[in-house]
Amino acid sequence: MSGVDAAAKAAVPSLQGHKPLDVQGLLSSDRPLVEIYDLAVVDLDGVVYVGPDAVPGAAEAVARATGAGLRMCYLTNNASRTPDTVADHLRRLGVPASVDDVLTSAQVGAALLAERLPSGSRVLVVGGEGLERALTSAGLVPVTSVDDGPVAVAQGFHPDLTWRRIAEGTRAVRSGLLWLATNLDLTVPTPYGAAPGNGSLVGLISTATGRQPDLVAGKPSAEPFLDAVRRHHAAAPLAVGDRLDTDLQGGRAAGMPGLAVLSGVSGASDLIAALPDRRPTYLSADLSGLLDSHPEVRVGPGDPVQATCRTSHVAVDGGVLSVLAPGDNPVDLLRAACGAAWAWADAHPAPDGRPAAALQTQEVLAACRRFETAGAWAR
Repeated sequence: MSGVDAAAKAAVPSLQGHKPLDVQGLLSSDRPLVEIYDLAVVDLDGVVYVGPDAVPGAAEAVARATGAGLRMCYLTNNASRTPDTVADHLRRLGVPASVDDVLTSAQVGAALLAERLPSGSRVLVVGGEGLERALTSAGLVPVTSVDDGPVAVAQGFHPDLTWRRIAEGTRAVRSGLLWLATNLDLTVPTPYGAAPGNGSLVGLISTATGRQPDLVAGKPSAEPFLDAVRRHHAAAPLAVGDRLDTDLQGGRAAGMPGLAVLSGVSGASDLIAALPDRRPTYLSADLSGLLDSHPEVRVGPGDPVQATCRTSHVAVDGGVLSVLAPGDNPVDLLRAACGAAWAWADAHPAPDGRPAAALQTQEVLAACRRFETAGAWAR
């Protein structure tokens, strides 16, 4: 049994036991990932689309992956839209999707509250339709005022959230009600760059009340990934996303291997400096990585640390990451850089006991930028 096959099969007991994945480096595979995993738990913003537009090539990659038998669960921290609205958006972009393929942080949050509250309980909503519909489907009653007698507060992102609604949420939280946040992402991607996300809005209420949310539903919690596995009865799931601090960290917490794509938030410098609980097990430019085999990253012993991936060769010496041979592919170069940087960081822990990232990576980033296909991720 190859190492990648073992990792896929090992995900099953890990998920059942809620044990985080302990693989620290990048895995290799002689076969495409669609032949190894039976469910891809895929983030949306920055992976399938950015704002209203599809990531180039995403629809084609998903169609080919599903045609090869890989099931998709689209897991999003964005609580503003309903699953049917998300599915409609995906289909308009040419991505095959049904309502049952979509799982939002609003749905996960509503389920968490329904486990804790009697059916018919009133919940003050600091959010929009996506959260209101999820609460209703879970047997709870969304309200907009403390005067309506809520027993809990649910807060989720919505682009038209008003100051008055945030103020009413502050009033409810200050009174001591159970407070759930669908997620704590500080930013959301837009075609014009990062904008304030639900975590920033949660921070407003937290600052005004001196409290933190009692429950957080979305990524990087393991719960939404475990929910996706239960819904689809998966045996070998794979987390797929662009953000290390939500998609990859959450998948790893749930025991899943993870594919990081370079079409969204996290770039080359983020990957090179990734701490162990955020590291992916595979790396690709975009969703086409589901259809590809993945080359081995060879990390040599000793100090300086050297790593190769096909024709790319790098070294870390004294915290400086250098390119010995850039090779023929920017993603291979980045794979090699991650292998060397992670090995060096793990061998040189910081005073607080956490691994230290390789300190200087400019040469690798400059080499990535020289490739025509590198794009904005080479930062």
